[in-house]
Amino acid sequence: MTETIVADAPVTPEPPTPTLRQPRLPRWAPLGLAAGSVLLGVGIGAVAGLESRIQWGLIAALLYIVLTAVVGGAVEGKRQAKDRLATSLIWVSFILAVIPLASLIWETIARGVKVLDGFFLTHSMNGVITMDEGGGIYHALIGTLEQVAIATLIAAPIGLLTAIYLVEYGTGKLSKAVTFFVDVMTGVPSIVAGLFVLSFWIIILDFGYSGFAGAMALAILMMPIVVRSTEEMLKLVPNELREASLALGVPKWKTILKVVLPTAVGGITTGIMLAVARVAGESAPILLLVFGSAQINANPFEGAQSSLPYYIYEQWANGNAPSYDRAWAAALVLIAFVMILNLVARGIARWKAPKH
Repeated sequence: MTETIVADAPVTPEPPTPTLRQPRLPRWAPLGLAAGSVLLGVGIGAVAGLESRIQWGLIAALLYIVLTAVVGGAVEGKRQAKDRLATSLIWVSFILAVIPLASLIWETIARGVKVLDGFFLTHSMNGVITMDEGGGIYHALIGTLEQVAIATLIAAPIGLLTAIYLVEYGTGKLSKAVTFFVDVMTGVPSIVAGLFVLSFWIIILDFGYSGFAGAMALAILMMPIVVRSTEEMLKLVPNELREASLALGVPKWKTILKVVLPTAVGGITTGIMLAVARVAGESAPILLLVFGSAQINANPFEGAQSSLPYYIYEQWANGNAPSYDRAWAAALVLIAFVMILNLVARGIARWKAPKH
């Protein structure tokens, strides 16, 4: 019996199985690229003879964006490189925005704590020579609190009712006209509001300079902010809540009062606090209408009155070291005042938020 021997056929290698996993940069890569960019930026700035650290930082930021795109494209591919590039642009923009803010806060704290103490907060500038040390901001603090409180009492109800009308009732030409004028008022400079109150309240009606006159100008600046923020918050309330209340036979005004406003009270409060913070640092209307005073005047309806923005301007204009220290301390108090307002707004928003 004869055996037939068949030669083995050549084996064709199978193609490699494609994988969905692409090579990725390690987690420490962004920090490493940032550190390398900083070193390169410092080196380039030093070699080029650039004395400004801001220029060094801008060079480092540009290098970080370029290195992130190049390294990401070489390792992870073109698609992932685009994502890395967009992320690096966002981070660089965020850092560029935060650095001036942090520098401002640090500079204000470093310079303001020199004279900021209990005496500074509880005494006025009455009888204090500008070139001498001493004095305080008690009179300006009282003026700011009273003027901002009166402006809020004027602007908040009017702005709230206007926003309710625009969202719940406004249709036709009247609502369009109101919306147009609110948009115009949003861009009105503070000095224009001060001139309007000056011409009407003081020149035409012949009332004197007072904290109330300044409060009216601040209220004009607050109203469009309150209207816009409240309007957006009311639009976020689901229509299903309104329809359910109306289906139960509840009148529309009661639905707004009991359903819509409690649901949006957090955002409304935050908007009002932002408006207060916006006008708390205004100085132009105060210069025109309140006129400033070194004495304590707790009556906002009669006589000249000071405020923190006016006090800062006045002390800085004196042009001497003690006045500069007082101006920085007053600026620190004003920043703390605005910060407290924002914290209070957040607390009220969380307290009044609807419970599920």
